[in-house]
Amino acid sequence: MSDPRVAGAGVTSFGKHPERTGRDLFAEAGLEALDASGVDPDDVDALYYGNFMGELAEHQGHQGPLMAEAIGLDVPATRLEAACASAGAAIREAVKNLRNGEQDVAVVGGAERMTNIGTAAATDALAIAADDLYEIRAGMTFPGAYALMARSYFEQYGGEHEDLAHIAVKNHEHALVNEHAQIQKEITVEEAVDAPTIASPLGLYDSCPITDGAAAAVLTTAEYAEEHGLDAPVAVTGTGQGGDNLALQDRPHLAQTPAADKAADEAYSDAGIGPDDVDFAEVHDCFTIAEVLAIESLGFYDRGEGIHAATNGETDRHGELPINLSGGLKAKGHPVGATGVAQLATIAWVLDGSHPRADAVPDGTVGVAHNAGGTVASTTVHVLEVRE
Repeated sequence: MSDPRVAGAGVTSFGKHPERTGRDLFAEAGLEALDASGVDPDDVDALYYGNFMGELAEHQGHQGPLMAEAIGLDVPATRLEAACASAGAAIREAVKNLRNGEQDVAVVGGAERMTNIGTAAATDALAIAADDLYEIRAGMTFPGAYALMARSYFEQYGGEHEDLAHIAVKNHEHALVNEHAQIQKEITVEEAVDAPTIASPLGLYDSCPITDGAAAAVLTTAEYAEEHGLDAPVAVTGTGQGGDNLALQDRPHLAQTPAADKAADEAYSDAGIGPDDVDFAEVHDCFTIAEVLAIESLGFYDRGEGIHAATNGETDRHGELPINLSGGLKAKGHPVGATGVAQLATIAWVLDGSHPRADAVPDGTVGVAHNAGGTVASTTVHVLEVRE
């Protein structure tokens, strides 16, 4: 068993693409990844594709073979759905099959088209990742759900909205040089605190935007990379997945994310590392409070301490543990089915020095990707390391 290598990756610009279809977006990312990898498309064994709301946004299910066709592949193609963690689940499936020797080369990717149906319809579509019987029918939306989680956190551990504002400011600043980012706009803490309230205590700048976009990566076995002379120094050395009760009211607490705890523990054990070995991470900050919960579940901070990390400058690009150098979901954007692979691409590019924020960790060798679905009822965590 060997650790799969990231041979190449491709990401579209994230934002509003009203004139483009999901297959068109994925074709751009997938063909870019194949070209960057140096892999002969005839050598690809499978496609694993993440997508959440294709039936609702484009009236299109069965997207696996559609997306394989879009990038010129005639291979088994499987769509995976785990809400916002769909692409992370796709990565995990590919990693397992490459490790067990069933495949030598796999394309992983994802795409989502959301802005074409408008904000209200997109909000309704996203809500189906919650419990329909006990949450959606009662009027629950994800801004409301994460607001409940934020309130619970403040009550249990302390903190205030200004701490969350520092997270938004940090991630907006990180995104300024990211050509793929949806929002390339610097903001201040005061602007974030004073922005219109979405669901108290969360405001406009605490929430990620609605996004169209796609991402793809080519993963190969280490043996294939060596035999074909590929420049693929970054390996996926750890993979983990965790789950939790779907509905918030069925959980013992709202200020922790056990699914992410489980996924992180499994990924760290798989890679043979611990949180202290990690140089930087891309985490699922669909709302600013989600970044706090993520960095605590990943073991970077004890419970109740993550809320102050951005305020203290510890997680910005100048800090000891940069978080979301891409801008995160908050500023880079969140095309749901693509996010997990976009995180993987960012980490690979930072590790190989080609990302514009790579100078934040010039000697970095270990990065972690945390991809969560719903109110973190599904989570995948992947460890990437430099392996010359």
